[in-house]
Formats: sequence, structure tokens, C-alpha cells
Amino acid sequence: MCGIVGCILNDKKAAPVLLECISKLEYRGYDSVGIATVNENTKKDSTKKDSTEKDSIEKGSVENSSIEIKKDSGKIKEVDEKVHLADMGGNIGIAHVRWATHGIPNKTNSHPHMDNSGKIAVVHNGIIENYSEIRENLEKEGYKFKSDTDTEVIPNLLEKYMKKGMNLEEALKEALKIIKGSYAIGAICKDNPREILAAKKDSPLIIGVDEEKGEYYIASDAPAILNYTNNIIYLDNGEIAILNDDGVVVKDSNDNIVDKEIDVINWTADMAEKEGYDYFMIKEIHEQGIAIKNTLVEKDNIQDIIANIDGNINRICFVACGTSFHASLTGKYLIESMAGIPTDVIVASEFKYSANALDENTLVIFISQSGETADTLKALRKANETSKTLAIVNVLGSSATREADHVIYTKAGPEIGVAATKTYISQLICIYLFAGLLAKNNDLLNDLEKVPDYIEEVLGNEDKIKEIAIKYKDAEDFFFIGRGLSYPTALEGALKLKEITYIHGEGYAAGELKHGPLALIDDDIPVVVVVPPGDSYDKTISNLEEVKARGAEVIAIGPCGDEFIEEEVEDTFCIDKEVSEILAPLVYVVPLQLLSYYVSVERGLDPDKPKNLAKCVTVE
Repeated sequence: MCGIVGCILNDKKAAPVLLECISKLEYRGYDSVGIATVNENTKKDSTKKDSTEKDSIEKGSVENSSIEIKKDSGKIKEVDEKVHLADMGGNIGIAHVRWATHGIPNKTNSHPHMDNSGKIAVVHNGIIENYSEIRENLEKEGYKFKSDTDTEVIPNLLEKYMKKGMNLEEALKEALKIIKGSYAIGAICKDNPREILAAKKDSPLIIGVDEEKGEYYIASDAPAILNYTNNIIYLDNGEIAILNDDGVVVKDSNDNIVDKEIDVINWTADMAEKEGYDYFMIKEIHEQGIAIKNTLVEKDNIQDIIANIDGNINRICFVACGTSFHASLTGKYLIESMAGIPTDVIVASEFKYSANALDENTLVIFISQSGETADTLKALRKANETSKTLAIVNVLGSSATREADHVIYTKAGPEIGVAATKTYISQLICIYLFAGLLAKNNDLLNDLEKVPDYIEEVLGNEDKIKEIAIKYKDAEDFFFIGRGLSYPTALEGALKLKEITYIHGEGYAAGELKHGPLALIDDDIPVVVVVPPGDSYDKTISNLEEVKARGAEVIAIGPCGDEFIEEEVEDTFCIDKEVSEILAPLVYVVPLQLLSYYVSVERGLDPDKPKNLAKCVTVE
């Protein structure tokens, strides 16, 4: 997955704006970065280059305009220090931050990519599935390729068709007839120096509009451009957008002009800033109470959805990936225990193997922070053929919100850290509301109002978690165990640790230890035991005793005032004893998030930007 931005400006240079915008998308990829701008009415001398930039700058020149590209591998700050990304001319440009799929991270494979003639530059998110075939055919026609990427076929296809007399728009439409796969594309051409073309299929791409200033933007995600506009046009699959000084024109695959609505995003630019915190992740952990309060307003919407579907549903199926899968598993426990409706949870990438079991009486619930997760969207489209569908999503206007029958919004605001925290809590709140309303459990619905205060109590004692993190920061393995509703919490704790500390962590249902995992327990292995008060308490304590007897270092997350835990376990973190077992997933996960965060920081890592991962997985 990668991040794309582009802009058409009037009275200021594009490169500094592009650099600022693409920096807001670094959570989408951070192995390389590049910017391309169009310089009008200037003939560039490609032989004159600063010695520090000669390996990272490309120029394509003709008499009236030129395209200038600066790019290299590395994080944005590193590349900018090397090549001075903002120091480029022109009022129009495109930029890209990369998370590699085809070709290792290096300067050559970095975007933007140019055609052989040097007059077209392209940025791309997605995967061109038939790029090998396209590349082979172009090579037979004499086209040369510099990179190992799938993207480079796009500018060369555009050049091929423009040589036949097509303009850039016509060439792009022709190229898209050949390309198979997913894409969000931004393209500029020196022959059309005041124009950006954008196209979308199964990868997120939005248009930003500031009609008063006559400035227009493309972006993979809204936080990139919030400093400049919050007026957004959402592109649908198969649409092409033409941006120029006259505005924005959107056309469908049949070349018909589409009248698109402009939506106003209520996020502010400040929401996507650290606001004094060292990292986005810790800021977002501290925003969870607010996220819960904001998401609770979805109660009426959820009640309306249930009124629409209740009585026609005899099965529920959650579909999700990663953290959202753990939220879904919590939903299974809640719905089956309170409403008695059989509920399954399926990993989105495995959904197609279960799709034949769907029918008109199945409600399929899709959970995705971005609403653009490729596997989840593919599953949603399949489910729409037979069943009622519901999406739980954080991003207004995303693909999932437009394609599902019903939508519940998590009101978490922008989440920049790759590891989900406040969006996970917000997803859980939506699920709790849904389950509580479905089961008509008013006590639970009322208790949800108390959760923000419980979380604030946890955050007020985070120094205790930091002490534990310092003690165990050099561990090579961690285990997390819990029963019932605490089992998904254990899974989520293990995932957070793996994501941002690179320590091997496994989550287990505590009762499963004797069925294999107990063989791995040895001296000095930390085992985090999630043990809230309730029906599962006694058996979980027995499992705690088992791992302790085998030499494990136990970290217990349990109720305050628990004499056994306080006496028998050296490392404990206590939660208000009023937090019941049913509410525990909403509160007990917070110290686990903090544990992973502080272990990451103590190991000298960047918790916002874990290696090999990106925020939104838009390729299968």
C-alpha cells in the first residue's frame, strides 16, 4: 500500500505543499518517497545538478515545459535531507510515499515513474496483476524499463498511445482497458502542464476542492490535504478525474460526465497532529475516552438498522482482518451470549471459502477502519449478492460505506499510528451497542457510559505499565492468555506487541494451554494473564498457577484489591473492580496497548511506523 497526493495551485510552488501533504500519509508507507512537478516555459539543463542530488533527480525537457522528479528510498525526512524535496519549481505536481510490493525499496523503484520520452510522470497505489505481460509486449516494441515495479508499465503505455495522436486523457482510458488489478493513479504530462489526471479501481483516491482559490488536490486519504481543504469528492471504481484550472470533471468508464457531490469532512488538520505527544500512538491511546463518547451517538442509527433487519435474521457473520478480527470475535461472544443468534467470525482473506453458506437471512458485518481494506471489500461485494450487509467504518465516504446496505460509523477521528488503538475501541463500542440493542440489554447500554472514566483511571496510572515495560523490554517471547470475552483481548495484546516491538507474541484461550502451548512455557518467559472478575475468574487463576509453576514471569491484569493476585504475582496492573467481565474488553485492552507502546519506545523503535506494515492494506 502506498500514499498519493497531487495538487494544482495558482500563486505558490507545488513542491513544499506536496511535501507537507505526503508527510501526512507516511503511515501508508515509508520505504521511499518522491515528488514530480511540471515547470512551465522553462527549458531545463539536465546536466546541471547539485552533487548531493545527482542520483535522485530526473528531468524530462522540451522547449516550453519540463517534468522534474526527486525521489529516493528511505523515510521522508531522510530523503528530504538528502535531496531537498521542496526545492522544485512549478505550481502543479504529484507525490508518492511507498510501501513496496513489486521491487525492493531503492531509488530506481521509487515513484514517480516516467515514460521513455521523459514527458509523463505517474504515481500509483495498487497492483497491476498483468504487468509482466504488458511489460514484455512493450519491450518487444522497444520500450526500456529502469525499475522492477509493476507501475512503470503505466507511463510507457500512456506514451505509446499518445504517439498515436491521443491526448493524455484518451491515452489513460485506453491504458485502463488493458490493465488488470487494482489502482489509484495520478498522472501529469509536460504537454498538458496545467492538468492532473486521476483514476481509481479498488484503491482509495479522493479529490479535494477549494473553488474559492481555484486549487485542486488528489489524495489517498483526507488527512493529507486537511490543511488546504475539507471539501471532498469521492471517486468510485472505474472513474477518471480531470483536474485543471477550470475545476474538476469526473467521467465514468463509458466516458459520461458524472455529477459528483462535494462532501465536507468534519475532521480538522489539528486532529492529524501529535499535539505535544512524542508519537501518534500514545496520543491516540489517550484519545480513546473521547472516541467512545463520540461513537456512542451512533446508538439511534444502530437502533434504526436493527429495526430494519430484526426478525429476518437467523445468523450473523463478521468479516474482518487483524485488529478488526479481534473486535469481531468479541462481537461473537456478546451476540451469542445475549441475543442467542449463531454468529461466525471469518478472516476476510478466507471469506470466499465460506461464501456459499450465506443466504438472505444472514447479516454479514464487515469491520474496517479505512473502509478500503482490499480483502474486506472483495468479501463485501460477494456477500452483497446473497445477504444483508452492514459496515462498521471510521472513514466517511470510503468504499465500504458506499457499498454496504447499512453503515455504522466509528467516530474516532483520524488515526495515524499504524497500530490500531482508538479505532479498535470505537469498533468495540459499535459492536456493544449493536449487541445490547439487539438483546434489549438496557443495563449494558447504560454501563457503556461509564467506560471513558474507567479508561481515564487506567491512563492515570500508566507509569506502572512503563515500569513493567522497562523490565521486560528484552524478552524474546511473550504469551497472552484469557478466557471468554478476555480471549480476544489476549489476542489483541499479542498482536500489538508483535506489530510495534518485533517481539514474538502469542495469544491463547487460557484453557488451551494444556493442549500444546504449555510445552513452550519456560523460565523467564513473560505471560500476560487477563483476569477480570466474573465467571471465568477461577479457571483463569488456575491457568495462571500453571504457567507460574513452570517458571514463567507472570504479568496479571486484574481487579484492584484482589488479594490473591497482589500476593502471588510480582508484576500486576489493577483495574477498577467495578469493571465487570462483560465490560472488560473495553478497558483491559488499554494497559496492553500501553505495554506494547512503552516496550517499543524502550527498544528504540518508532511505534508509529513498524517495519513491513502500513495503515491500510489496499492490496490482496
